Amino acid sequence: MIAWPNSTDATSRIAGASAVLVLDDGSVLWGQGVGCTGTVVGEVCFNTSMTGYQEIVSDPSYAGQIITFTFPHIGNVGTNDEDIETLNPAARGVVLKASITDPSNFRALSHLDGWLKCQGLVGIAGVDTRRLTRRIRDGGAPTGLLRHAPDGGFDLAALHEQAKAWPGLEGMDLAKEVSCAQTYVWDETRWALGRDVRTTGYGKLTDSRFHVVAVDFGIKRNILRCLASLGCAVTVVPAAATADDILGCGPDGVFLSNGPGDPAATGEYAVPAIRGVLDSGLPLFGICLGHQILALALGARTGKMHMGHRGANHPVKDLATGKVEITSQNHGFVVDAESLPSGVSASHVSLFDGSLEGLSVDGVPVFSVQYHPEASPGPQDSHYLFDRFVALMEANA
Repeated sequence: MIAWPNSTDATSRIAGASAVLVLDDGSVLWGQGVGCTGTVVGEVCFNTSMTGYQEIVSDPSYAGQIITFTFPHIGNVGTNDEDIETLNPAARGVVLKASITDPSNFRALSHLDGWLKCQGLVGIAGVDTRRLTRRIRDGGAPTGLLRHAPDGGFDLAALHEQAKAWPGLEGMDLAKEVSCAQTYVWDETRWALGRDVRTTGYGKLTDSRFHVVAVDFGIKRNILRCLASLGCAVTVVPAAATADDILGCGPDGVFLSNGPGDPAATGEYAVPAIRGVLDSGLPLFGICLGHQILALALGARTGKMHMGHRGANHPVKDLATGKVEITSQNHGFVVDAESLPSGVSASHVSLFDGSLEGLSVDGVPVFSVQYHPEASPGPQDSHYLFDRFVALMEANA
């Protein structure tokens, strides 16, 4: 085993360590446990965002993953009951450079460590996250086993075998694990800072203009709020909903959400449903996993990325206007731009690596993007995409 960065003897627990991260290549990273005690296995990725750690950890798209934060000061604004993207976070665990910072923010209700415990999430602090990030950058996202055990129960050989045995995200359908179990209606609008506590917080849609059916592959709450804020009454349906289920709700438009796992695996049941929606002629908008599954339904291919895109500083070029958007991203799979069929055009590209970031279908009201326009890293660079979706519904009315 490779013992780095803070131990010369991989078989020994270093002084004060209460947690360990063991990678599938045998690397051992010791640290101090945070959050829950226990053992989790998943793909180790990194996120470069400087803010939004509570939204990141609660994003359903992180199912099956252990998140390494490259920003060292995690916990400084505490946690609250509003900045979450789902009630039950699906991430496997977190890796931090420094001990969790004490909260200092007027909206904070609890310490991040306590919140992690309440959510059942395992974490480790004191890791050289810069070195771990370089490992992921150069060698690709590894499988890792994270164990938090204050009593010192670390059988490294056994933990290494568990890490190696995990099958990885390729071929794994995780959307069903994070999707809603039954259809529900959403009417909460975006958060706003008012003059006093009575006018601060989320609003409620009172007068809808359109009805959108959102297919939940692991949908983030703020996507739903963005739709509701533009006058869309939203009906959310499970990932396995059929075309008849979706169209039977009588929508003016259909939205395909973000989510975790391999799009090809989820596409086994989602692609036939999306093709049925495409045949209806309704406006259709997809984000992240929804973008990838839409591409599959149109005849394109997807594949696993070397290390993925995860952060809030990713520049994306709109090929129609030439404008560059600063975007928030979280994906480990990508649509192969070379596989786009005739009649489907690339609309956006990454300025980091040239990968496909959006598509549109010629002559019909169908488009999608790989990034997250609801996350506001620009802060409003990409909000026009929701307006575009509403405009397509207006034109189709």
